[in-house]
Amino acid sequence: MWAFLCGAISSGVAPGERWPIVLLGVAVAGPLVCATSQAVNDWFDRRVDAINEPQRPIPSGRIPGRWGLYLAILWTVVSAGAGWFLGIWGFTATLVALAFAWAYSAPPLRLKQNGWYGNLAVGISYEGIAWFTGAAVLLGGVLPGWPIIVVALLYSLGAHGIMTLNDYKAIEGDRQMGIRSLPAALGPQRAAQVASAVMVLAQIAVIALLVLWGLAAYAAGVGLLLAVQIPMLARFLAAPTERALWYSALGVPLFVSGMMVTAFGLRAGGL
Repeated sequence: MWAFLCGAISSGVAPGERWPIVLLGVAVAGPLVCATSQAVNDWFDRRVDAINEPQRPIPSGRIPGRWGLYLAILWTVVSAGAGWFLGIWGFTATLVALAFAWAYSAPPLRLKQNGWYGNLAVGISYEGIAWFTGAAVLLGGVLPGWPIIVVALLYSLGAHGIMTLNDYKAIEGDRQMGIRSLPAALGPQRAAQVASAVMVLAQIAVIALLVLWGLAAYAAGVGLLLAVQIPMLARFLAAPTERALWYSALGVPLFVSGMMVTAFGLRAGGL
């Protein structure tokens, strides 16, 4: 959702009469695709959830039979239908994002079996594709400039670390079911180090590019937000399993705020 909005902002195009399209894009990139991804994951991870979170609707029996699968299919159709109204770029991006949602959780690909490329797929879907699409929609289908594409990719890489944070709640179930999320495969401490490094390095790269493009004030803004994250990351690293949710709640919004600052910087620089 935020990445789509960042893309729209970074395009440099005033929404004008296209505000309904922007709001629809935010809804597709946020609630609709996320709901689809969650529904797909809930169905295909129901055995893992039965270990980690037995209170969830499917393991608890509140959604009986195969209704969890039917809901995932329904959300997919609704999301694709909404994406149709975003034009060729928006519709294509919606289909790609939905394909990632299914590939992440569903066999035979089940990308989440490996935390390295599984988390990367989600990061690209949630951040990179959404950012690119927001810009393309406002540009009327014109391919966004390379600075927008590069920044979207960098924030996709940073989101890899954010996805690792989400895996801490399922370490035991992942280990029992053979899912090699980074906390399960590397151990909580090493996974926390990798996640922290990925998030920090992605933001440092963005700061460097903003300086290179003559957007020092915006680089300083992203740098300040990163500076606030550093002591929070140190606290997270001291007890990653216990504080992953804490950092997700307090640290990740700073990461997202940096995305917004970057988007306004690209807009101001005409990039």
